Amino acid sequence: MKMGLYATNAGDRLTSDEAQSYVPPDPWKRHRSGFFGFGGVPVDKLHKTLEEWKQMLDPEQYNVCRLKATERPFTGKYNGTKTEGVYHCVCCNEALFDSTTKFDSGCGWPSFYAPIEGSAVVEVRDISHGMIRTEVVCARCDAHLGHVFPDGPPPTGQRYCINSVCLDLVPRV
Repeated sequence: MKMGLYATNAGDRLTSDEAQSYVPPDPWKRHRSGFFGFGGVPVDKLHKTLEEWKQMLDPEQYNVCRLKATERPFTGKYNGTKTEGVYHCVCCNEALFDSTTKFDSGCGWPSFYAPIEGSAVVEVRDISHGMIRTEVVCARCDAHLGHVFPDGPPPTGQRYCINSVCLDLVPRV
């Protein structure tokens, strides 16, 4: 997983210390398909206009996945589920997280300690709302999924805090 760097709002700027410490990602990254893409962009990247997404998604999915809203805590359908399976992106059906990495963090959103593959999600620096966080987006369609925090359980120590509305669970048979 690579950490991207971009301004989320037109007025966002990096401090000089942040700019000096920034290390650009390796421009060539192997994608899970086995092909190489510039800047880690998957070969099968899905591009749609906001209008196309709006027609395809329900209003809550559109607001969270495309406009970076957040569903209210403890309201998502997957927050407490124990069903075994694979969680897919609601926008593009990309496999993102396996239920074996899901844990109850008590935060009110489904939490995972790792994505299904290192390249299934992309971590992006988020400096919106007066905070510095790491946003998690789908590597295939750039859907906003949630955020990752360094307070998760072993083996990774990461907590991928993901909005339920961004996910479709495909149960194991």
